[in-house]
Amino acid sequence: MQTRREFMVRAPIGLVGAVAACRGRGQRAAALADASPAGGSTGAPAASAVPVSAGTGAVLRWTPAHEDLAYTFGGAHPRQRIQPGTRIVTWTEDCFDGLVKTAADLPSKVLPPGHDNPQTGPFYVEGAEPGDTLAVHIAALTPARNWAVSSFSPGFGALVGTDRTAMLGAAFPESTWRYEVDPRGRVARTTSRDGKMAWEVPIAPFLGCLGVAPAAGEVRSTLFPGPFGGNMDCPEVRAGNTVFLGVNVPGGLLSFGDGHYAMGDGEIMGAAIEGAMNVEVVVDVVKGNYAAIPRIENADEVMFVGTGRPLEDAARVAFKAMVGWVRGATGLSELDAYQFVSQNARAPIIQIVDPEYTVLVKLPKSRLPARGRA
Repeated sequence: MQTRREFMVRAPIGLVGAVAACRGRGQRAAALADASPAGGSTGAPAASAVPVSAGTGAVLRWTPAHEDLAYTFGGAHPRQRIQPGTRIVTWTEDCFDGLVKTAADLPSKVLPPGHDNPQTGPFYVEGAEPGDTLAVHIAALTPARNWAVSSFSPGFGALVGTDRTAMLGAAFPESTWRYEVDPRGRVARTTSRDGKMAWEVPIAPFLGCLGVAPAAGEVRSTLFPGPFGGNMDCPEVRAGNTVFLGVNVPGGLLSFGDGHYAMGDGEIMGAAIEGAMNVEVVVDVVKGNYAAIPRIENADEVMFVGTGRPLEDAARVAFKAMVGWVRGATGLSELDAYQFVSQNARAPIIQIVDPEYTVLVKLPKSRLPARGRA
């Protein structure tokens, strides 16, 4: 049986193959399209609050059967077709395909290779064409179970030897922790492996995976993040925020999954507190404006997710996008925007365990400079 790390190493990198009330999708799309920053399109709106589509009134209520789940970004036929502005009310399975339930269950023993991070979708969004952007407003995320799990797999994690960072020394044993979820107290509780100690973690639900089909006909494992979104493991993919993803193929082929009830920055052991999730999203289309990398936004902040290895390259991707956004929002020169971002942005490490690392660069809109203000 392959470990998760072994599967990730051998998996092909590329196989050919809506926070505030809205005034309608047309106004929203126009507002977004009017603010393409200099130096390349990121699909970025100006610094005002993000209008969120109330949708067309269409609601898709769909709970996928297990055979409906997808295990790649790209390469999977659409499970559902929706109109822009549709509210999707659905459910996602956990990253272990629902097969790890107790502390005795080890992923390498129960999880078939290639079945990490099953996806709900893909959703074909009518009218979405390459060069457009999908705006995915996350309306609600709630744990779908009163328990969750986390795990450690040998060769998978930030503080152990891996195939890329080989070290001598004994490996930790594969291990699983089961968390009991208290939805009223909004905490998840577990115990040490010997049962002598206990701790709890505040619940802060988000989707570890949210992505579209990649460009150039590629098919990516659901273990990978990239410009298409994917396995970003970003805590800001949460209720109240809108995620913008560039469309690479007709319909976009949006999918999501990998529910996280909570996670520390870096996801350093390779797993969050993983659980099935009830999901409500509103999906809209921004015509003629392409988000080259994932952008996340709410009324107060704009954020970009950079992907790459080494870690500094992931940061550069996100910082460059932020400099471009600031230029478009303010009219600053590139050098001035570079200085502004340098002094005002924050950049938490999202995860340093996946095949590509992810860094989030975030900026408060309230800090944008104004003419005549010193």
